[in-house]
Amino acid sequence: MNKQKVVVGMSGGVDSSVAAWLLKEQGYEVIGVTMQIWQDETEQALEENGGCCGLSAVEDARRVAQMLDIPYYVMNFKSDFKKYVIDYFVEEYLHGRTPNPCIACNRYVKWESLLRRSMEIGADYIATGHYARIVRLSNGRYALQKSATASKDQTYALYNLTQEQLAHTLMPVGDYTKEEIRVLAEKIGLRTANKPDSQEICFIPDHDYAGFIARETEGRVPPEGNFVTSDGRILGRHKGITHYTIGQRKGLGVALGFPVFVTEIRPETNEVVLGSNEEVFGNTLCASQLNFMSIPMLKKEMEVIAKIRYNDKGKPCKIHMQDEQTVVCQFHEPVRAITPGQAVVFYDGEIVAGGGTILKARRNSS
Repeated sequence: MNKQKVVVGMSGGVDSSVAAWLLKEQGYEVIGVTMQIWQDETEQALEENGGCCGLSAVEDARRVAQMLDIPYYVMNFKSDFKKYVIDYFVEEYLHGRTPNPCIACNRYVKWESLLRRSMEIGADYIATGHYARIVRLSNGRYALQKSATASKDQTYALYNLTQEQLAHTLMPVGDYTKEEIRVLAEKIGLRTANKPDSQEICFIPDHDYAGFIARETEGRVPPEGNFVTSDGRILGRHKGITHYTIGQRKGLGVALGFPVFVTEIRPETNEVVLGSNEEVFGNTLCASQLNFMSIPMLKKEMEVIAKIRYNDKGKPCKIHMQDEQTVVCQFHEPVRAITPGQAVVFYDGEIVAGGGTILKARRNSS
């Protein structure tokens, strides 16, 4: 009987390195692949950017594959990454929303593009080093289950995967804690055992989002405008809406005698609304671009735990369909900084029920 073939997306980090080793131990025919996504062709720029995009990542992954005695390839996905991640990121900010590029990258590059290419070379599965688990439910659907370690669970960033993608994906790291993975890496002598996790957005290593957007659009960025209160009173001037996100306090340069925060961004009038901390809280959101996972669709009101950002612990809420494309999520207690453009992910216990992209929030009137 032929071994099942799995392509492991290797970022050069410890998690994907151990994922490849675990799968080989389990008897799979393992092929290591690093996705080339960085746009700049110069070696210096690639090296400086590091993370999952740099030359050091390729070198680390290549050496791990050599040690594990598995074939290794670099696949070029630069055009897909530009289209589905960078262009999307820029357009969302230009429209006053705060995007999540990692979710877009997971859905359209790390899965859609890699899975298609892997199937073309005869693979049965792809695999990654994500901290999540895939389960087949009694209704026949595939869904994500939270990882063994709450502190490293990555299901939030993977809620948008399709049934087809889940059916052809393995996530062997999901049954372990980060500490256990590092111990395994040391035990088998992997050079990536103590490599630090990559942080922030890989294609903006200096964290200057507004500067990146200005360069990408050749200066086609929203101009300066007014800081206003929710009822329209002018408080001062802002640098352009791409500099701000909901809940932001730093870098506003407005003194009102009490701490002020960004509570809303109005691209149609080029205004940034400021208010007190209380005004950052809301209890209702609407979301679209939905992907249901444990259920084919939401037919009736459902009690779930909803997370509105990656590090969010989640809050109880009720969800129901407003129309065929929009879900309404009503929290039992107010939550802070509901941000248009970010994902909301719904959990039914340990299982991902689904999620979507936040369209708008309704804030407390008190």
